[in-house]
Amino acid sequence: MTELDVLRVFCGPDGAGGNPLGVIRDGSALPGTAERAALAAELGFSETVFLDDVTRGTVDIRTPGVRLPFAGHPLVGLAWLLRSLGRPPRTLRPPAGEVAVRYDGDLTWVHGRIEWVPGRRTERYASAAEVDRLPSPPPGEGWLYAWAWQDEAAGVVRARAFPRRGDNVVEDEATGAAALLLTHELGRPLDIRQGVGSQILTRPRADGTIAVGGRCVLLRRSG
Repeated sequence: MTELDVLRVFCGPDGAGGNPLGVIRDGSALPGTAERAALAAELGFSETVFLDDVTRGTVDIRTPGVRLPFAGHPLVGLAWLLRSLGRPPRTLRPPAGEVAVRYDGDLTWVHGRIEWVPGRRTERYASAAEVDRLPSPPPGEGWLYAWAWQDEAAGVVRARAFPRRGDNVVEDEATGAAALLLTHELGRPLDIRQGVGSQILTRPRADGTIAVGGRCVLLRRSG
């Protein structure tokens, strides 16, 4: 049986919230594309990540239906998990390119690029209460990141994410790629409160990347 770690990524300061993530630390145990797609669909998490080369940090990211070139939630989670095992990576390598990793206390950060986040749309609402009242999912098609200022001066955002791609993920509890996109559009650091209780922190950087960070909690470890 394939060994699976499960954790929650982008938890709030109190450990609540967070988006469940499946991690296969030994990608060689499940090398086939069809096998990986089947496992990701069976698990039903918004993403499952396969670590193919621990030395180089090569990874494969899957939703229940598609393969992704980049996603913040699985990369933050994997980097945090490897650090907890005494092997903190400096770089992870999803299909999109090299992703720098850094740690700051209980926060794990990954650095992404806006060109790695296609096919998503943000929509601003008048208030956090209006975002909270949205049905899940709202009418329409395509990936939607609904947001409103909770405290504009402090950079605090209320957000909800709706993939609307026809799989079983109706609403994404916390998504780093969408947070990266919103940070690019607004051009400032953000403290995003997403879903039920998740927190995503972002920081634009001088090299053109955007750092996306958060806390993680382990639910189950294999091996």
